[in-house]
Amino acid sequence: MPNLAESWATSDGTRRSMLANKRRDTSTELAVRRLLHGRGLRYRVDFAPIPGLRRRRADVVFTRARVAVFIDGCFWHGCPEHGTHPNQNADYWGPKLAANVARDADTTAQYEAAGWTVLRFWEHEGSISIAARIADELDQ
Repeated sequence: MPNLAESWATSDGTRRSMLANKRRDTSTELAVRRLLHGRGLRYRVDFAPIPGLRRRRADVVFTRARVAVFIDGCFWHGCPEHGTHPNQNADYWGPKLAANVARDADTTAQYEAAGWTVLRFWEHEGSISIAARIADELDQ
């Protein structure tokens, strides 16, 4: 393990926790995808419908219907209900989390301008509810 003095983390525990965070295939994503697949729906996973937009890959994409689904983590994307702001290293985390929220809004705007329907959900929303709302959108 690298020397903590050379690390961006404020503690060894923080470093381990941050490295363990997944970019894709979270438990909520997997549960939603399982339910969608069970309904007979087929989709792309971790896909960028608009080439060239860095770090703006949708979690689930229905290419024919042009529907992009994002299942956002409460911490990383600033959930108004469950989002937290760390006290440690607050000068770093405040702008970082605000930039994530701004990027999410810009991503939604760019996808919609390109003719995509964007569905955003929070990780704390029930997977059954999320899958049902996605299926309803696809039925329209």
